Amino acid sequence: MKAITATNFNFPGQKSKYTGKVRDVYSIGDDYLIMVATDRISAFDVVLPEGIPCKGQVLNQIAAKFLDATADIIPNWKISAADPMVTIGYRCEPFKVEMVIRGYLTGHAWREYKAGKRNLCGVALPDGMVENQKFPEPIITPTTKADAGHDEDISKEEIIAQGIVSREDYEQLEAYTRALFRRGSEIAAKRGLILVDTKYEFGKRNGKIMLMDEIHTPDSSRYFYADGYEERLAAGERQKQLSKEFVREWLMAGGFQGREGEQIPEMTPEVVKGITERYIELYEHVTGEKFVPAEDGDILSRIEQNINNALKTI
Repeated sequence: MKAITATNFNFPGQKSKYTGKVRDVYSIGDDYLIMVATDRISAFDVVLPEGIPCKGQVLNQIAAKFLDATADIIPNWKISAADPMVTIGYRCEPFKVEMVIRGYLTGHAWREYKAGKRNLCGVALPDGMVENQKFPEPIITPTTKADAGHDEDISKEEIIAQGIVSREDYEQLEAYTRALFRRGSEIAAKRGLILVDTKYEFGKRNGKIMLMDEIHTPDSSRYFYADGYEERLAAGERQKQLSKEFVREWLMAGGFQGREGEQIPEMTPEVVKGITERYIELYEHVTGEKFVPAEDGDILSRIEQNINNALKTI
């Protein structure tokens, strides 16, 4: 299987192209965006040197399913999934924060907690918690949305005080974040999974708040297997999880956390194949459906044709 790590299309009405960490975004006129989910993979805000076959398709199709499954909670940017690796949608003016919500003490939050912090993004954390323990209520720990480099933790009050988001809008973002997390948790529970934490991005279109980008994918979310969770927690064992955390852990074991001077461990074909398999595993568990890889011929030509056909209909 081939990995698509770069695109260079020129569509009718195209005004610009933005290359993100893992997505290529094409602006069509003033109203529409084409988001191509490439097979690039990032961790610690660094794009890794090898692409992961099928990753873009996994991300795009999970996001499309969850955008559809939450459209009754908040309108979203999606118009169509024009290709297994592509979503076409409305251009929104993005809020310059990412809304991170955590149901459990794990990942970045645990690393901060273990280092002695008891306040994360203005949220007080109780003493005596252990890794992967459930919070009494999910906590919201927003980050700034960096165009380049690392996103930074920030509190609600700092966001409002700095004028990044108005108080009225921020409180609406919090309400949407909690409602989306509840829905995602309910869907995950039906699949035998726990939605541990996730992030959402929002924007405005014609003065109305909309959900943007991806939702509940392995790049934006962390899942535990529900079966055995309590037993592993009580025994102090690692949780069996489905997320991109295994990539971060592999990098950390190889001495890389995105800091200056650190070298990314070698991404052998076996490592790449293993990451593809984990992404497919997550897709099948989260959606309850068998993953069907898209046509593996001239992928770029397929994407271009599907987008051009879809543009004729909007």
